Amino acid sequence: MKQPISVTWNLDSIFPGGSSSAEFADFLNKLESDIAALSEQVNSAVFPVNAYDTAALDGVIELLQSCAARLTQASEFAGCLGAQNQQDKGAVRLSAKVTGLRAGFEGISSRFDSILRQTADEVWAQWMSRPEIAPLTFVLSERRAQAREKMSPELESLALELAVDGYHGWSEHYETIVGAIEIPFEDKDGTKLLSVGQAFNKLSDDDAGVREAMFRKWEAAWTAAEDYSADTLNHLAGFRLKLYKGRGWEDVLKEPLAINRMSRATLDMMWEVITRNKPALVSYLQRKARVLGKDSLSWVDVDAPVGKSSGKIPYETAAQDIVTQFRKFSPKLADFAEQAFDNDWIEVEDRPAKRPGGFCVSFPESKESRIFMTYSGTPANVSTLAHELGHAYHSFLLDDQPFFNQNYAMNVAETASTFAEVIVADAQVKASSDADEKLALLEAKIQNSVAFFMNIHARFLFETRFYEKRKEGLVNAEELSVLMEEAQKEAFCDVLSEYHPHFWASKLHFYITDVPFYNFPYTVGYMFSTGLYRLALEEGSSFADKYDSLLRDTGVMTLEDLVMKHLGVDLTKPDFWQGAVDLIVEDINEFLRLTEQFA
Repeated sequence: MKQPISVTWNLDSIFPGGSSSAEFADFLNKLESDIAALSEQVNSAVFPVNAYDTAALDGVIELLQSCAARLTQASEFAGCLGAQNQQDKGAVRLSAKVTGLRAGFEGISSRFDSILRQTADEVWAQWMSRPEIAPLTFVLSERRAQAREKMSPELESLALELAVDGYHGWSEHYETIVGAIEIPFEDKDGTKLLSVGQAFNKLSDDDAGVREAMFRKWEAAWTAAEDYSADTLNHLAGFRLKLYKGRGWEDVLKEPLAINRMSRATLDMMWEVITRNKPALVSYLQRKARVLGKDSLSWVDVDAPVGKSSGKIPYETAAQDIVTQFRKFSPKLADFAEQAFDNDWIEVEDRPAKRPGGFCVSFPESKESRIFMTYSGTPANVSTLAHELGHAYHSFLLDDQPFFNQNYAMNVAETASTFAEVIVADAQVKASSDADEKLALLEAKIQNSVAFFMNIHARFLFETRFYEKRKEGLVNAEELSVLMEEAQKEAFCDVLSEYHPHFWASKLHFYITDVPFYNFPYTVGYMFSTGLYRLALEEGSSFADKYDSLLRDTGVMTLEDLVMKHLGVDLTKPDFWQGAVDLIVEDINEFLRLTEQFA
């Protein structure tokens, strides 16, 4: 791996020139032209009445995939420009243009899906059996089934067009709200104004005084923005509910479950197993409070570090450690991570104007990924880096697949990322010989369980209840805060002394329009990846190939079928989920043993 490792990513290898890129402008113009040509082809196409007719649609399907891939390429590039500098007005304009192109494309896709919907079952079976089309059978059949549950193509196209300045427009408005927030922070150099991303890192500072002071300012900042955030959230939900009503959908979870290709039975079983095992997490949180010298933890203490690590972890050290641990599981995964570091695919610099949070995006045309985060040297940062590399590896394994087959669901996407994170975290704990450092690393690992079993459970409870309440009318900021705090108390078994009522305003995930209910898939992925890791420990080195094969099938199967094919497991039963929880309980028991002097 090359040294030194760059702390900023290289976007010029995708399109040179940033938001002023002439090459990107040409790319968008060509894409716009091809989308117009695609529209003409779809408008003139008719549903096939025999197997012979289906061949006339091969070119349409090919152009659909091409335009979809290039739209993803354009969308991710514009998103990266905006994330690296929220003051980049050019990036905002580009995002708006891409959003407009996507709306037009989705309207065309909806009309194409109408052709699928109208095709008779006998002709459909013959169509899907053709060698040229057979690899796309799952995706096309899924689209056909979903089209039969939606409004007419004309109404769906209209809804998509209205969403540009309505639904998606409100989501972009939230980015404007976040970009305008600056939070004052005092240190030895005086008072400075921090972006939301920089301020968020202070909430997990080693110093309890810093955490507490920032939490007060954090809540104050979001309280000041609560009316704007409430308006945004209400209008996003209102649009979605009206669309669902038009389609005849009553259950707000119908779409997110379909997008994640999983059943309600599987989701309910997972939450049931988690809830049944929460007493172990309660014991952990109560013990952690004692370790920190408190009677009970407040919201801002939940992620507070325990034990003493070896100080800030240099970025180069983190990168090398990740590659080393990946290699113990899979040389292929390690080689890929080295490629990401060597080719400057990763943006970690701590600077103003960056978007908060971390993400990974993949560019299907370039067959590259980019990872975004703000690195400050904490164990949590190392985990985030490994997590995002897991996302990138997943996309890499699907590079040779038809583009339609590369679109895996969010829950299995989180499986690959969380699996990579667990590899690194578990190895760090086992390798540590210093008791204080071991405790710090173990505690950081358990924090993930709290996040997925409690924090995200609170988000899920809040959002499901908010949508039910929103059906009755607008929900004001005060009511939203009450709903949020009630959900947090339930999810955390009321073990905390103080909660975060404005979490609904501060969390980007509630405002994302691409995927509704951007919460439970994280927990599914975490539980699934932990279950997979348990199997990897049992099977040894041979599991790496099985793991890769499973990931390659994630775009062409439901979650239940995927797991049954590769693992022989029924996810609507508790066994697999309980096996995953058992590994987590082992970590908690080890934490309790190492801290028994505080009992």
